[in-house]
Amino acid sequence: MNTYDMRNMPITAEDNALVGLVSEYGLARAYVRKDPREQLSLVPMPLETLTRILDAQMIVPAHETLGEGRVYTVIDALHVTLSRMTPDDIAIVGDNEPAQLALISAGVAALIIAEGAPVGERVIAAARARGASVLATTLDAFSVGKMISLSLPARMIMETDIPMVRLEDSLEYAKGVVSNSKFRTACVVDGQGQHIGLISRTTLMQDVQKSVILLDHNEYSQAVDGIEQADILEIIDHHRLGAISTLKPVKFLNDPVGSTSTIITNKFIEAGIEPLPSTAGLLLSGILSDTMVMKLSTTTPADTRAVDYLAGIAGVDPAEYGPELIQKGMDLDALPKEELLTRDMKRYNLFGRSIMVSQVMTSSFEFAEVHAAEIHAELERLRATMGVDCFFALFTNIFANASDLFAAGEEGCITRLDLRDQPRRLEGVMSRKKDFIPKFGQMFRSS
Repeated sequence: MNTYDMRNMPITAEDNALVGLVSEYGLARAYVRKDPREQLSLVPMPLETLTRILDAQMIVPAHETLGEGRVYTVIDALHVTLSRMTPDDIAIVGDNEPAQLALISAGVAALIIAEGAPVGERVIAAARARGASVLATTLDAFSVGKMISLSLPARMIMETDIPMVRLEDSLEYAKGVVSNSKFRTACVVDGQGQHIGLISRTTLMQDVQKSVILLDHNEYSQAVDGIEQADILEIIDHHRLGAISTLKPVKFLNDPVGSTSTIITNKFIEAGIEPLPSTAGLLLSGILSDTMVMKLSTTTPADTRAVDYLAGIAGVDPAEYGPELIQKGMDLDALPKEELLTRDMKRYNLFGRSIMVSQVMTSSFEFAEVHAAEIHAELERLRATMGVDCFFALFTNIFANASDLFAAGEEGCITRLDLRDQPRRLEGVMSRKKDFIPKFGQMFRSS
């Protein structure tokens, strides 16, 4: 900890999995609470570890591991020490060969010769014969005892209730974890719980801004958490303009086509770069999904040209692939109502009101009619949970060119919007952004 100027040291297993945290607080508590009158002792540890702790030289390696035993500093009254020692104990001795030999003969587990004293051949021979380990160090006897006292293993000091964050967590979340931690630090781990690094109050004081490009949206309410602190580099979108601002000029490409995938495709064409077949397939799927296989009112000639271009690269027939793609997303019975209503939703701020609009694509009106009560109950719950003024759900029938509308909101709002009877059939409403929002936005303005 001194070497790296750290107040907290993570402890990991052999596979780098995080198992604990040793802190200055934990160290202080472990040693301050010790009874100063307690006999100095050694916890079980490898002889090599003790050698490293004492910066010593291993003269006779008689044991791989030393057991739990008491530690005696032999200054005088040798006979008293000899009468108390057991085969598990360790003795610290200076330049006194008779005392060294006597301790070895008494069956000491290890002999630590301090102050750089020489180790004679008689001592080495006796230690080998009696199976005693011998270490030689330049530390004085007091320092040897102090280092042994400070040699508790990490498992006895570390805390296991560790504050952790993951790489995908936001900075705001990390700040909360760090500020609420008694360590004022959090460990960063990956999905398998393996240690990656530490984040502390000092780290969070630094001005850290993530660079982002907003794609397919340009409103704070639809962006990821923490977008207000991010460095927005560019915006690529095809929706209405929202209330978003930047500290510096950015490139803003907003084209009223049927899909953002069309805009990306055009950027490939303008750059003279042909996308990989897999990339072309993804972009093609995005356009066909957004335009409901070119049937929505938002579809433009630019979308048609992009589909023809991408289909040639991906090697698929849009007329066959499109309906199959849409049908895959219409298996509604297998989905819980919450997932069904939240998988494609967008938040809008319209004339002082916060609204959420969910859209579910269907091949008929049957599902909405059969499950009307469940849908409405879930909408009410979601509205309360998300704290919005109104929550709308469009069940859009791609073959009938119409949508069934469900709504949850304050009684006065529902009445003014003439939505007491639900679902309400909206003929010609296929697009959330082009058909629904403009019409109901005007109703909010006048209500």
